[in-house]
Amino acid sequence: MKQYLLSIYQPDGDPPPPEVLEPVMRDLEALNDELRAAGAWVFAAALHPPGTATVLRPQAGEVLMTDGPFTEGKEHLGGFTVIQAPDLDAALVWGRKLARATTLPIEVRPFQ
Repeated sequence: MKQYLLSIYQPDGDPPPPEVLEPVMRDLEALNDELRAAGAWVFAAALHPPGTATVLRPQAGEVLMTDGPFTEGKEHLGGFTVIQAPDLDAALVWGRKLARATTLPIEVRPFQ
């Protein structure tokens, strides 16, 4: 089976209040349980905010290091799930479920 990256894009800013976040987390855990039961689960993780990132960029034979993302945006990669699926259509089914659970945009991309 192929592996797919389901990237979760979230808006910049503070997390939503508990009354909004708690149902999302419950739905996400239910989806993760479904992925595991289906044998599609590989790995998932949430990420700290982009301000905690360090970017390493090769330039003129050196590697420059900067704090935070290179570009500012209204959304950032907030987390991801790696799944196994027989094809893109099956991966998109899981991506749709993840979008519904998180209420956020999901990018589905196959690994090479």
